[in-house]
Amino acid sequence: MKNHPVIKEEPVVDLNLAKQHGLTEEEYAKILQIMGRVPTYTELGIYSVMWSEHCSYKNSIALLKTLPRSGKDLLVAAGEENAGLVDIGDGLAVAFKIESHNHPSAIEPYQGAATGVGGILRDIFSMGARPIAALNSLRFGNLDDKRVQYLFKRIVKGIGDYGNSFGVPTVAGEVYFDPCYRTNPLVNAMAVGIVEHNGIAKASASGKDNSVMIVGSSTGRDGIHGATFASEEISEKSESKRPAVQVGDPFVEKLLLEATLEAIKTGYIVGVQDMGAAGITCSTTEMSARGQTGMDVDLAKVPLRETDMTAYEVMLSESQERMLFIVKKGHEEEIANIFKKWDIEAEVIGKVTDGPMVKIRIGEKIVAEVNAETLVLGGSAPIYYREKKVPAYLADIQKFDIKSVPEEKNYSKSLQKLLARPSIASKRWVYQQYDSMVRTNTITSTADAALVRIKGTKKALALKTDGNGRYVYLNPRRGAQIAVAESARNVVCVGARPIAITNCLNFGNPYDPEVYWQFFEAIGGISDACKALETPVTGGNVSFYNESTEESIYPTPVIGMLGIVDDVSNICNHTFKSAGDLIWELGINYGELGGSEYLQMQTGKAYGDAPKLDLVKEKALYDVVLELIQKKLIKSAHDIADGGIGITLAESLFESKLGASIDLVAKDLRIDCLLFGESQSRIVVSSSADDKQRIMDIAQRHKIQAVVIGKVTKEEKLVINEWIEANVSDLKNIYDNAIESCLK
Repeated sequence: MKNHPVIKEEPVVDLNLAKQHGLTEEEYAKILQIMGRVPTYTELGIYSVMWSEHCSYKNSIALLKTLPRSGKDLLVAAGEENAGLVDIGDGLAVAFKIESHNHPSAIEPYQGAATGVGGILRDIFSMGARPIAALNSLRFGNLDDKRVQYLFKRIVKGIGDYGNSFGVPTVAGEVYFDPCYRTNPLVNAMAVGIVEHNGIAKASASGKDNSVMIVGSSTGRDGIHGATFASEEISEKSESKRPAVQVGDPFVEKLLLEATLEAIKTGYIVGVQDMGAAGITCSTTEMSARGQTGMDVDLAKVPLRETDMTAYEVMLSESQERMLFIVKKGHEEEIANIFKKWDIEAEVIGKVTDGPMVKIRIGEKIVAEVNAETLVLGGSAPIYYREKKVPAYLADIQKFDIKSVPEEKNYSKSLQKLLARPSIASKRWVYQQYDSMVRTNTITSTADAALVRIKGTKKALALKTDGNGRYVYLNPRRGAQIAVAESARNVVCVGARPIAITNCLNFGNPYDPEVYWQFFEAIGGISDACKALETPVTGGNVSFYNESTEESIYPTPVIGMLGIVDDVSNICNHTFKSAGDLIWELGINYGELGGSEYLQMQTGKAYGDAPKLDLVKEKALYDVVLELIQKKLIKSAHDIADGGIGITLAESLFESKLGASIDLVAKDLRIDCLLFGESQSRIVVSSSADDKQRIMDIAQRHKIQAVVIGKVTKEEKLVINEWIEANVSDLKNIYDNAIESCLK
């Protein structure tokens, strides 16, 4: 017997109840003004989720609009659709996006991470794109903490189980460990898909009397108020909010994918949107607002898996694997039959009406009637400019003098200790749990970014996530610039041209003036870098309130970078190839230790200033490396990042069965600064000795310093001046096993 929603006596709506729903007194007053009456309990729930930070971006949208959001390759404006859409030629486009699932993962790590993957995949295939790759960006506390170990294991398993079962390769990611993420891990999931231009689906409603159809899993009580839960800090009360964490089923989602793509190809689908945060509420109102229409929806027709659900619960449920379709009138049965073939429920629950009212009924009883335009961005949803203030801590930490840190004279030991640090060490324990080869598009290589082949063409996509929260903590604007620059640098090192980004902005409480200043500055830094590097922002996600009663995270903007390789014969990895090859350093080493992993290892704190960055030089460096790769003048390329040139050289040897003899010039730098400093805009490349002059000429033309610093050797040792001499196999053993050792 089919479950039906029930009509119950609802609580009396007043200011106190509105505050319990996360609304302010001013916001509640605005709702009264908009409606001209006191809202029903269901209407209050609708406004509370749609005006939550998670859905409305009320504390961030004004700043987000300052980002560069247009470019010659973009097919839709940022935020216009479920994901960004970039033209890559041959009649194809890439849909890609990154989103957070931080709060749910802190409370229920397995399902929180799994449903984060499921949600971002639905954003991609709801546009008509077939997902071809998944990535992630993760942050945890120190691994010597048992709670952190539990979160780490369960989150990684949740990501792996969902992606593997769904059948999308997880091709890249990053994992960092720092005490500030102990109680509030960051789980950012990214997905990428391919769609033909004539197969793109829109997330809007149009056509009076066209049918509104819900497809996918039945609706339950899981995830109710997930959006508002994501808009508050983690506290002791959070454990009681486990019901706000959704439960996913990747096997249903796989069927939903195939049915959705088949339905879109019929030409009878007018619009489609994933049901993520705020469920039916969000999809009905956002699609109506985009299409400047209304809807008439009967909740009695929504398939339910639980008894006695109220209208409030049905509207706010965030049950997974559900989508809303607008179907051309007269073709409902054909679309329903497609879903039935794939064993997916599909029910007509309403129709499109003249705008802008969305009417929600149970049978003939109207339980909510709201103006869609008053609920969404660009309508009447509140927009705030919060107070900002330079954080008090900056004055002290930026005064840091490296002379206060004793120089460790055993540099071989320092290199070994750095390789053992979980943030630098191999993430083999993580990625071995992910299927990276399903669908057979992944190009395997030891490279700085993932490479995914586009079948039927010579092209490949280069994909990378990046973001150093420590740099942003020390210097928000420059740290955010570096996040963009390093993600682009990684893409360039595989031979790809960076073309666009998506971002996930993880910050603390925006009502804290110091946090809002960090956010303001970081947005400025992303904007600076994207303009200089010609990588517009296609969209993304803001995650505020990433803090507990004990601590706040570092401000952590994560950049998802998309690059394009026009010919897969021109790809590069970071492994040295042949004994006798020259090893080069492109760029200048200033020996900067501010915010470095080495300094964190030595002091346990983030000190100093973020490394300086010249965006003009950064772009010139990309031009040099891409020209060298395309002309096949270099055999490897590896950017210098965490742990400095010492770590970069070691990593370049790990898969080579070779060694390296390096002669660095210290000039006026301390040796540890020279070896482990993280100065930006630097890349280590290797080449045949015969190509030395041609490389020098290209670098000089672009005004990039290029210095031969050594040679690749047959003997499997890394030798750097008289400072470091180590067997590559010993270093690799430390690097490969560090994380597993922490988990024992």
